[in-house]
Amino acid sequence: MASWKEFAQYEPKFAEFGETRFKGKVAYLGTLRADGSPRVHPVTPIIGEQLFLFMEPTSPKGKDLQRDARYTLHCSVEDSSGVRGEFYVTGRATLTDDPLIREHAVKTASYVPKDRYILFVLTIEFAFMNIYEESKTNTRRWQSPK
Repeated sequence: MASWKEFAQYEPKFAEFGETRFKGKVAYLGTLRADGSPRVHPVTPIIGEQLFLFMEPTSPKGKDLQRDARYTLHCSVEDSSGVRGEFYVTGRATLTDDPLIREHAVKTASYVPKDRYILFVLTIEFAFMNIYEESKTNTRRWQSPK
């Protein structure tokens, strides 16, 4: 599994596309409930050296990730034609209380996270993108070498 920085080193253009689709925007986080059924949540991803998510400590999505670290994160799509494309990643989330990591996430965020928020660092196992063009669809996939 790779950090966002490692993903960007392996695939700079692909990561740049993903960053434009995620940074400062609402995306959708998929987690697994205790019974194994899926749950989807709107979130605002933060991209620095890592991919971060802040959330309320009582959030169901946080409880899901603490129990089962697997996640998927999909960008918002602006309209039904998907002209700007779509991007998603999958991997594992780790809760952290490291003050240096938190400081980096806060500085990188497009908003001011509340002190009470918990912080997750998300690794990248797989990335996918689609760009819909008039005559074709441009699709790319990336699998972490780790």
